[in-house]
Amino acid sequence: DAIPAQKLVEQMQKQAENLGMNLKLEEVKNISQQDGKKIVRTFAERQYEALTIIIATGTRPSRLGVEGEEKLIGQGVSYCAICDAPFFKNKTVAVVGGGSTALEEGLYLAKFASKVYLVHRRGMFRAEKILAKRVTKNPKIEIVWNSIVEEICGGEKVEKIKIKNLKTEKISNLICSGIFIFVGLRANTEFIKDFIELDNQGFIKTDERLEANIKGIFACGDVRNNLLKQIIVACGEGALATHIAEVYVSQTKGIEYK
Repeated sequence: DAIPAQKLVEQMQKQAENLGMNLKLEEVKNISQQDGKKIVRTFAERQYEALTIIIATGTRPSRLGVEGEEKLIGQGVSYCAICDAPFFKNKTVAVVGGGSTALEEGLYLAKFASKVYLVHRRGMFRAEKILAKRVTKNPKIEIVWNSIVEEICGGEKVEKIKIKNLKTEKISNLICSGIFIFVGLRANTEFIKDFIELDNQGFIKTDERLEANIKGIFACGDVRNNLLKQIIVACGEGALATHIAEVYVSQTKGIEYK
């Protein structure tokens, strides 16, 4: 059986604490550098100094910002098909988006759901041609072109979505048990945007050693400008970043790393 995401996170936290991690539950305000040391300031008006920092703040999915979305998150509103698809076996779902991620997730959902509505605001996909071809040929997927979601409706769970055709301005309902939203990811980098170099989407730019443009600052996982946003990639990069940071600290202190 699949392990719930929250339980997995709790187990990882417990393991890290058992290995000596000192956890501070504070939101970081900014990071700066002075005399070779990195300084982390938090909204709790505390500051921490270190020789090196690993940034692993991840991303958050972009929201549609429509009525019913916030209320029904976890009750049919999802941003991860791989996480939640099994809960919609033999049910009807909607996918919102027209990029490669939306199409990939739509195809994945089609393995579980009885029907998948793919709602896209344009009249053509922005995804790879091979993905678009697979989607259009999948008998379980119905594409709803030139349309946007106006409202997500339901009491305790998603029951339907209201969509608007941008060409005709007609409002209609799609009956579904879930809606999967893939309209982009936002990197959690606002607190460092004036400190280290980011790409044009706000992700941290690093070299192959996961080091940012400032020596001793490393990044790993979804917050980095990597290709695949998956937990297995983040864990691997986390292990690599930790190792490289450890070597950096040893060299900075003039100690031979062993």
